[in-house]
Amino acid sequence: MRSYYFSRSDFPKSKSEIYGDIAAGLTVAIVALPLAIGFAVTTGMSAASGITTAIIAGFLGALFGGSRYQVSGPTGAMTVVLIPIVTQYGAAAIPALGVMAGAIVLIAAVLRAGSVINRVPWAVVEGFTVGIALVIALQQIPLALDFPKGSGDRTYLVAWHTVQGAVSAGLNWNSIAAVVLTLLIKFNYPKIAHRFKFKVHVPASIVAIVVITAGSLAPQLNLSTIGDIPRSIGKWSGNLIEFNALSHLIFPAILIALLAAIESLLSARVADGMVHAQGNEKYNPNKELIGQGLATIGSSLFGGMPATGAIARTSVNVRNHAKSRVASMTHAVILLLIVLLFAPLVSAIPTAAIAGVLIGTSYRILNPASIRESLKTTYAEASVLIITAAVTLLVDLIWGIGVGIVAHFVAKFFNKGR
Repeated sequence: MRSYYFSRSDFPKSKSEIYGDIAAGLTVAIVALPLAIGFAVTTGMSAASGITTAIIAGFLGALFGGSRYQVSGPTGAMTVVLIPIVTQYGAAAIPALGVMAGAIVLIAAVLRAGSVINRVPWAVVEGFTVGIALVIALQQIPLALDFPKGSGDRTYLVAWHTVQGAVSAGLNWNSIAAVVLTLLIKFNYPKIAHRFKFKVHVPASIVAIVVITAGSLAPQLNLSTIGDIPRSIGKWSGNLIEFNALSHLIFPAILIALLAAIESLLSARVADGMVHAQGNEKYNPNKELIGQGLATIGSSLFGGMPATGAIARTSVNVRNHAKSRVASMTHAVILLLIVLLFAPLVSAIPTAAIAGVLIGTSYRILNPASIRESLKTTYAEASVLIITAAVTLLVDLIWGIGVGIVAHFVAKFFNKGR
């Protein structure tokens, strides 16, 4: 049971690490804000519910979870599961669903089911990582082109139809230029800072967002911005639970719990891989399930929605040199401050800058050098990686993991037969 307690290693060891965690939390908060709003609205809930989820789930997941780097909140994968549920039962069903799903995740933690994810073959995890990186990049196409989302129930279809519509209507070159400039700053600012020996570390993503926001003030550029930010959060919704309707929600709650567990644990495992975590630095899968269960229950009871570990935001956190769970907790606190104090200022950030940051992050997650190295291993492992990535991109992450595991055992079987 000691593994469920906090330890000194869970928190910053020096002032420099504290400052680094705060800087990383600030970057993640700015990236998380439009995503939280967008996912909530897409689901059929209010923008305020998305921000509430990012704040409450983000804080609880970081505080009680088993990963130093995990950032929790609303995600695109959860949106796909929630849309038909909200359509059928209405947003009023979310508090009950969240409590039930969160309780199932907590039970899984008690049963130590989280350890199962560590048995997923590494080739499957790498394929999942590649697929998710491509999904994250494709999700940014509407923001990058400053054009409404195209039709489709899959990310690649939405991206393709968005590009078709944008080309037909005439490309917004100002938005595209803003994305390109964001990427140039994101990848080159660290080299400049190192060359001139800047004493204060400022994340490249923050520098890019500040520069693009300042440049967007020129009227002729006409870049779309984050826009109005709700100024209210955290409305108690526990009284909306109708206990006589719980039996109808059992299966949807199981689906939500399954997704929350799988996406969160894989996100935490990928984050460990990005920092090459060793020994006690590695995430605790069962403790992570406790954090995610509490995060989903807490956010759902206070006007939010079920949450998971978000690999895009977690990766931004890692890439901005987060050292402990304080970075993720800071991201939640900063989101709260933005809502209460700085909403007008942050609302001026161009969405193209957010798209650029996330496209850059997806490239770093993708890690082309690592992919080339992986594809040079055995034919079987390369095949498993490609199949997992393709299914994750073309269908969804749960199918990607399932098909990847099956492909792994099939490849193993044929190798034994040789």
